[in-house]
Amino acid sequence: MQGRKTLSIKASKVWRMAGDVFLAVCAILWLFPFYWGLVGSFKTERAMFAIPPEFLPLNPTLVNYIELLRKTHVARWFFNSAVVSVATMVLVCAISSLAGYAFAKLRFRGRDLIFYLMISTMMLPRYVLLVPLFRLMLKLNWFDTYAGLIIPQIAAPFGVFMMRQFIKTIPSELIEAARIDGCSEAGVFVKIILPLAKPAVGALAIFEFVRSWDDYMWQLIIAGSEMMKTLPIGIAALKQENLVQYGQMMAGATLSALPMIIIFVAFQRYFTRGITLGAVKG
Repeated sequence: MQGRKTLSIKASKVWRMAGDVFLAVCAILWLFPFYWGLVGSFKTERAMFAIPPEFLPLNPTLVNYIELLRKTHVARWFFNSAVVSVATMVLVCAISSLAGYAFAKLRFRGRDLIFYLMISTMMLPRYVLLVPLFRLMLKLNWFDTYAGLIIPQIAAPFGVFMMRQFIKTIPSELIEAARIDGCSEAGVFVKIILPLAKPAVGALAIFEFVRSWDDYMWQLIIAGSEMMKTLPIGIAALKQENLVQYGQMMAGATLSALPMIIIFVAFQRYFTRGITLGAVKG
């Protein structure tokens, strides 16, 4: 009996080590493209195609970043991406939280029907909406404007669904007690719901920032001028018909990845809690 127990413990340790090795290999494979782009941004074109390859730049240089800043409007593109992504993130979190609270805790006629109709729009392919949205932007004179880049993105059924599922787990007794104490609906939302829903809001903030920052198709359609391009659109434009600026593209890709890493690190605690609680209680 003791021998079987010892073998079971050893087998468990072996499987745990195998799992750790597998996860480490997956992490290396996932991080390698980012690492290669990062080190490539500090290489010359000649060093980039050297054989054998330089896994660490022997003569690091900032020429790619200097040329990117000198020959393109990358600073403006970065600013545009930051404005669009932050505004989209804030508006989606605010609207989704309010709608999620209404669908989860308030009673009104047609609540469930409206909710299910809204989340059913998640099944529509995004490309089906591009033409009608573009025509609407033209009629509103929002083509090539921040409004055209931001407003269509704040309709986020997934965010409403996520917030509604999380807010449903908040005990209704807390809300009733606040109402008895004379708290208004706005006060209940600000003082009770938002503090308890911080993990879900943090997770949603990460999702929406990354989605907006990486968005390519809609920004390509609605941004007509050079000064209204976002970073993904501007970096993609560096790939010309007969010439590809690999060094500058890698420098731009590195600059593009930094804000997403910062946002994830800043909201990581809330993101982990939001995903975990949603999985357990949703």
